Amino acid sequence: MPDKVIFIGPDFWTDKKNPLFKENKSLMAAWRKYAAANDGLNLRIGRWMIPGEPIAVLVDFNPFFEKKDEIYAWAWDQYQVDSLHAYGDYDEASMFSWAAGKVVESFYNFMGLTRKENVVYQAHEWMTCLGALYLQQACPAIATIFTTHATSIGRSIAGNQKPLYDYLSGYNGDQMAQELNMQSKHSIEKQTAHHVDCFTTVSDITDRECAQLLEKPADVVLMNGFENDFVPTLGKEFDAARKKARKKLLTVANALMGTQLKDDTLLVSIGGRYEYKNKGIDLFVDAMNRLRHDSRLNKNVLAFVMVPAWVKEARPDLQRKLLSKGGDNLPCGDPRITHNLNNQDTDMLLEQMNWLGMHNHPFDPVKLVFVPCYLDGKDGIFNMHYYDLLIGMDLCIYPSYYEPWGYTPLESVAFHVPCITTDLAGFGLWTQTLDDAKNHSTNGVHVVHRTDNNFDRAADDIRDAVIHFTQLDNSSVSQARHHAAEIAEQALWKHFISYYDQAYDIALRKAKSRK
Repeated sequence: MPDKVIFIGPDFWTDKKNPLFKENKSLMAAWRKYAAANDGLNLRIGRWMIPGEPIAVLVDFNPFFEKKDEIYAWAWDQYQVDSLHAYGDYDEASMFSWAAGKVVESFYNFMGLTRKENVVYQAHEWMTCLGALYLQQACPAIATIFTTHATSIGRSIAGNQKPLYDYLSGYNGDQMAQELNMQSKHSIEKQTAHHVDCFTTVSDITDRECAQLLEKPADVVLMNGFENDFVPTLGKEFDAARKKARKKLLTVANALMGTQLKDDTLLVSIGGRYEYKNKGIDLFVDAMNRLRHDSRLNKNVLAFVMVPAWVKEARPDLQRKLLSKGGDNLPCGDPRITHNLNNQDTDMLLEQMNWLGMHNHPFDPVKLVFVPCYLDGKDGIFNMHYYDLLIGMDLCIYPSYYEPWGYTPLESVAFHVPCITTDLAGFGLWTQTLDDAKNHSTNGVHVVHRTDNNFDRAADDIRDAVIHFTQLDNSSVSQARHHAAEIAEQALWKHFISYYDQAYDIALRKAKSRK
């Protein structure tokens, strides 16, 4: 739908150039002037620099802070949204969301739109909910959709070491929000779920969470689609990219540890946000330690944890060694981490490795390297983007405890890299519904069963799956890589966009019945 989809975002980058936004002062110029003169909206309009280059409107939401109490009073009077317990990012998100609603109202009125134009406002996450509620009254002809990618209270329960799944049916969302000091975020999320024209989420497992904690099941599940246009074409281009990635990964690891690991080393990785339990980082490290002590392992394994932490700088000693092309075979100061951290003495991953005695000794068959930076091509050590390194992996492991969907395993299989995930991830559950789903490594995706209480069993299952993968012959590995890519193809947007059509239809029908 070229130029029929408009994205609205907060204008944070007013003092420097935004590399993902290209302003076009002639685009919608008349409306921009109207919005400034009549609605007090300071807008920058241009293109979001991604494939398709959709229209993007950036709004300065700061002027609305002086009306914050008035806005919160309106939200309480109209929808019983509790903003009294707000803290942290709640105020900032709410003021942006209100501003976004005002932007849509201004555009709708200036363009003289009516019900005939089928206008839909889709709010993603609790941070944009207030604008959806505002528009239901300010522009009742606009259809509203709210998509939660994870409930705020469900994520909080999981992140606070409480058993989310075994006791889900016994949790009351309002009560838990009070206990965990999440009243305001939970309140805006819950009230929006109940009042928008169509409430959606991203997976069946999160839908169950919504039904219990928000007391509202989703009207439609909008699974997260994927575009593979940035994956190199199979053949010489793909092979060259994979070879380059493997060379870089091994070069950095060998320089860091003083080793001479060769290309037949099994390269595995985990990536994502630094949510230690929720993303299963603790389980990944534990499984690698169990693998380290298993006599069935028949080759060297090099495991990377590519998770941004509180990074301070690229390590100067490692940089010097890489510039000298290796030099001696002595390890750097700490042979486990590529960048210095601000909190190196209290970092959770390093603490777990210390507890397990994982120090990357030369005789260890499994070595683990922590890459705690954003792989944006400018990190000072790899100087390559995440995807350009991902293609070099043999196996990726994402043993999530709380994962509404799971883009990281989907990205992995798109690059023809088999992966291990869990049935607590939306993506893992979805793969089990496929007609040709078989839970073994050669199928491309191995799904480990996770519960609140089976950490040890899950760690053993991951260890066993990796050992099984190391024992595959070349033909079986090729088959696994082929099946991984086939699974990724089934998750392309061209297959999942129909669910959005369904949500739009529900929302528009409801809006058209509204006076």
